[in-house]
Amino acid sequence: MFDKSDPRAGLGRSTPPAAADAAIAAPHYTEFDGEPSEVSALGSRTWITRGQNFVVAYSRVVAGDELRRPAGQDEYVAILHQDDAVVTVHAGDEQLTAKGQSLVVVPPGESVIVADQPTEVVRVFDIRTGDLAALAANAADYREAHPRVAALESWPEPADGDRLRVYPLETITPEPGRFGRIFRTRTLMINYMYPTEGPRDISKLSPHHHDDFEQGSLAVRGDFIHHIRTPWTPDMNQWRDDEHTPVGSPSLAIIPPPTVHTTRATGAGSNILIDIFSPPREDFSDQPGWVLNAAEYPRK
Repeated sequence: MFDKSDPRAGLGRSTPPAAADAAIAAPHYTEFDGEPSEVSALGSRTWITRGQNFVVAYSRVVAGDELRRPAGQDEYVAILHQDDAVVTVHAGDEQLTAKGQSLVVVPPGESVIVADQPTEVVRVFDIRTGDLAALAANAADYREAHPRVAALESWPEPADGDRLRVYPLETITPEPGRFGRIFRTRTLMINYMYPTEGPRDISKLSPHHHDDFEQGSLAVRGDFIHHIRTPWTPDMNQWRDDEHTPVGSPSLAIIPPPTVHTTRATGAGSNILIDIFSPPREDFSDQPGWVLNAAEYPRK
């Protein structure tokens, strides 16, 4: 259920998947402050967590260091969330600089992200990036596929072909009726939410569920509590207590279907969440004007 002021209140309902009787997976939470998955020769640290269809690599990159992907890499997204972030991205014959809060779509093939100064970079891949998926802190959770999550499928190729794209976020002002700042690629959808100030109004929360896709909820600024309820099934062995999990920033929650969930900002200052989905959501794509790069990435 959404408050009537929430743009999502008008979304249609989906049809429950064929695997509706399967066991419901447990949520997973990662705080990006423990033992990293990788440490570069220059000391940059990367933490890796995965969902069924996506992989998130959170890197604290020292000045001058590089984040490289090989020639066989599929398209992926890089996110900058710091106001003073600066990176140079090389992909094929293209080179672009991204500054401040930005979203970068990196085309298939070899690529390099160079930190012009100490910068935190979030890279989001689809699950075909198997080498990083194997390094994920929660890789063991996906030794067997979760049957309630729909399989990854690629949407149509971009209308203007594969190329390097940089979307500065601070220039995108809110519009009535539009939810966040949503971008899609062939296999990913990212919603970089607008900052909120102070704790969320507890009379306007948004408990809801997804029938057949996971949500990655990436906190990059502020403090939050993820409220998650596992629905009761006929098999009481699968029941769980409600979860009310406090997290700081940066952190990532993997929210499985069909758990009922809502997230409450609790920080006194600025709070920012970034939502991650794979493949792109059809219900969001159905809403006129919601997907900001829809002209570049046709819907299926």
